[in-house]
Parts: sequence; C-alpha cells; structure tokens
Amino acid sequence: MPHETDDRMVDISDRPVRFGVLGSADIARRRMLPAFAAGAGSALTAVASRDLGRARECAAPYPGCTPVGGYEELLARDDVDAVYVPLPLALHAQWAEAALRAGKHVLAEKPLAADPATARRLMTLAADRGLVLMENVMFVHHPQHAAVRKLVADGEIGTLRSVSASFAIPELPRADIRYRADLGGGALREVGLYPVRAALHLLGGGLRVAGAALHRDEGHDVETSGAALLQAPDGVIAEVTFGIGHAYRSAYELWGSRGRIRVENAFTPPADHHPVLLVEHATGTAPVVLDAHDQVAATVAEFVTAVRTHAGPVDADVVLEQAGLLAAIAEFAPAPEGS
Repeated sequence: MPHETDDRMVDISDRPVRFGVLGSADIARRRMLPAFAAGAGSALTAVASRDLGRARECAAPYPGCTPVGGYEELLARDDVDAVYVPLPLALHAQWAEAALRAGKHVLAEKPLAADPATARRLMTLAADRGLVLMENVMFVHHPQHAAVRKLVADGEIGTLRSVSASFAIPELPRADIRYRADLGGGALREVGLYPVRAALHLLGGGLRVAGAALHRDEGHDVETSGAALLQAPDGVIAEVTFGIGHAYRSAYELWGSRGRIRVENAFTPPADHHPVLLVEHATGTAPVVLDAHDQVAATVAEFVTAVRTHAGPVDADVVLEQAGLLAAIAEFAPAPEGS
C-alpha cells in the first residue's frame, strides 16, 4: 500500500488537473485517455501497467505522458493529481482506496465497488480526506436526459406511469474478463447498471426491487442476461432489461397517461450524434432533435470542476443507492440457470 500523504487540498486553479491512469483497459485507450489529453482543464501525465511495454504503447500517442511500470509507482508520483481506475471490478476498491490514501482524487469505472458497504466506505474515506471520488457513469452528463425530464415535468405526456430501459451488447470473446466471476464479471454490473442508473436518474431516489431474474448461458460462470422490476415511492414502475450476447440495444421509454417519449442511443452516443427524442401522442409522433454533445468530455469537465471546487465525493447518495439496487437485484433473483 502506498505511503499516505496529507497533501489533500492542493490548489490547482492555475494549471490543469494532471491525470494518471491505472491499467490499459479498452475504455481507457479508446475514450478516456484522449479526453484527458484534449480537455481544457486536464492533462494526461502518466499511464501505468504491470507490463511496461504495454504502458509505453498506451502513452506513446500523448506527448508528455510517462509510461510507468506498476500501479504503486504511479501513485507515488508528485506530478499526478488524480487517478483514473479502469481496472476489473474486483480491483476497483483496492486501487481506489490506495489512490485516495496517496492523496489523489479518483475517477473510478463503474460500478465503484462490488457491494454497497465497500462503496460507502470509499465515499466516507474520500469525504474524510477532502478528495473527489466520482464513478464514471458518463451518460448522466449528456443533456438529452435533462431535456427528457423537462418534457415530463412540463406535462408533455401527462402523468408518468412507467419507465422501461434496456442495455445489451453482442457476444464477447470467450476469454473476455467480463465473463470471469473472479474479476467481478457478469451482465448485471457490466451492462445492467446502465438501465438501473437510468431509472434512478429519471425517477429519483427511493426505488425498491419488486422482482428480478438472471440467466446464465451455457458455458459461462456468470449471468449473461437479466431483468428487474423497480418501483418508485409514488408507484411508478420501472422495467430494466440487460444482457451480453444480444443484438445491441441502448434505449429507454417513458409512458404517461397521454403519450410516450422514446430515446434511442441513450447510454453511449458518439460525440457527433444528434439525439432525437420521439414524443408520441394519439395524433402522431413529433421528433425533438437536440444538439450533439460529447458526454466523455463533459464527464471529464465535471470531474475537473469538482477537483477545483474541492467538492469531495460526487453524487455519493446516488452511487450508494445504485449499489444497493444492484445488490438487491442479485439477492432477489434466484441463482441463474444455464440454457
């Protein structure tokens, strides 16, 4: 464990937030490293891997980014203000905690931890040390969802009755870590998190699990698909479905007493994608076209702002409720059966 430091409230208002990255996961290489390097308030300082050659490969496209041979070595660097943790779920808590104890702000891949108690412990640690801890759920930073909530609040579809949300991805290579139980794999936390978080984002807190089911395809050690029924305090129902090994689906729908709102490309839209909200009434469908928005850049900007304003943990209550819902779905569902 790296040596603890008391340098928790360093003023960085006159320079970029300097990011170090633990690991070379696909999402880091494709989306996050370019965003750190291109952000107006951020800089990519170092990339660590247990394989120094791989660290060199990841750092090569970014001038000034240092390849580092080992996670501990990166956490000891004085030129790193914040650490991005894209490691497998089973390693999130260990390295998020190590980074916080080293005095670094942390942006951690989702979910933050494998269980609610660990997530709460990490949020408490960050708060106690005056450090930012943020879960990297990017879609909530896209303005299309605020536009949806405004339409509902303005009565566009009458009284909201139910929400349905789905996220599913095609089959992965058999050796992919998302199929490994020992690394925290499984469809619930890998893809089910998205529609669960969408239900929280659209309906607010206080959701409870009213039903759930998980399924495991033959030959896998983890669940590969599932569904859950959630209920809000006001009685609104949310149906969430998810899976690995499906045709791609990333969408949600809100159904009201007088109409519906459908959103496609809800969770991972490209930066140049112009969202189209389909508002359906008895008289027809009216598309609402929105501006394109880069939710990856927006997420990094949100994190940088939190660091600059000494915000501490970001959206801790939502992250903890999400963790509780994922755990409740796993507990509610019978042990997944193979086909």
